[in-house]
Amino acid sequence: MQTPAPQSPVSATPQDDGALFDRIADALRERGYAVCPNALPPALCAALLAQLQAMNSADFSRAGVGREEDWTLNNFVRSDAICWITGASPAGGDWLDWASRLRQHLNRQLLLGLFSFESHFAHYRPGDFYRKHLDAFRGDTNRVLSVVAYLNPDWQAPDGGELLMYLDAEGGNTLKVLPGLGTVVVFLSEEFPHEVLPARRDRYSIAGWYRVNTSRGDRIDPPQ
Repeated sequence: MQTPAPQSPVSATPQDDGALFDRIADALRERGYAVCPNALPPALCAALLAQLQAMNSADFSRAGVGREEDWTLNNFVRSDAICWITGASPAGGDWLDWASRLRQHLNRQLLLGLFSFESHFAHYRPGDFYRKHLDAFRGDTNRVLSVVAYLNPDWQAPDGGELLMYLDAEGGNTLKVLPGLGTVVVFLSEEFPHEVLPARRDRYSIAGWYRVNTSRGDRIDPPQ
C-alpha cells in the first residue's frame, strides 16, 4: 500500500466555521477531498454523543445497498446499522444546521449547485465493515459530495475501523483515516472509492451526502 505525501490537516476553532469551510473548499478544489481533524464544535459533538447514548439497538436498522427499487440487504458488502437524521431532536437539528452552512459556503466558493442534504448515524459493532464502494448510484449523478463525521472518543489505531480511501484508479495510492471524535471527511462522491475496515469496538459516525436537483418530467429527485 502506498501512502500519499502528508497533507496539511484542515481544522479550525468551533467559532470559526468560515475559515474551516474555506479550507475545505480549497482542498476540494485542489485534490477532491478534505480530511478535517477536530472540525466539529465540541458542543455539537457532545450533543450528538448524548443522543447516541440515549438510543438503543431498536432505533437502528440494518443498512442496505442501492436505492429505491434497487435497495437490498447484502451482508457481504456491509454489516453496519443506520438511523436517519430527520432534525427532530435538538442535536440532529444542530447537525443539519452545520451541514447547511457548509453547503451554502461550498456553493458560493465552488459553484457546485448543491441542492439538499441527507444523513444518518451509522453503528459498526466489533467486526462490522463496509467493503469498497462508491457513494454515487449507477445511472444517477445527484450525489455530488460525501461527508463523514466521527463520534468516537479516545479512538486508537488498534481499534481498527479506519476509513480507507482509494486516491487513484489503480488503487495503489490510498489514505487511511482514523475515526476519532470530531474528525470530518469531505470528498467528491463519484471520484473516490472507499471502504470501512473492520472495527474492534463499537464505532459511531454520521454519513451524509449533498445532492443536486436532477428532477425531470414527472420524476422528482431528490424526493420531497
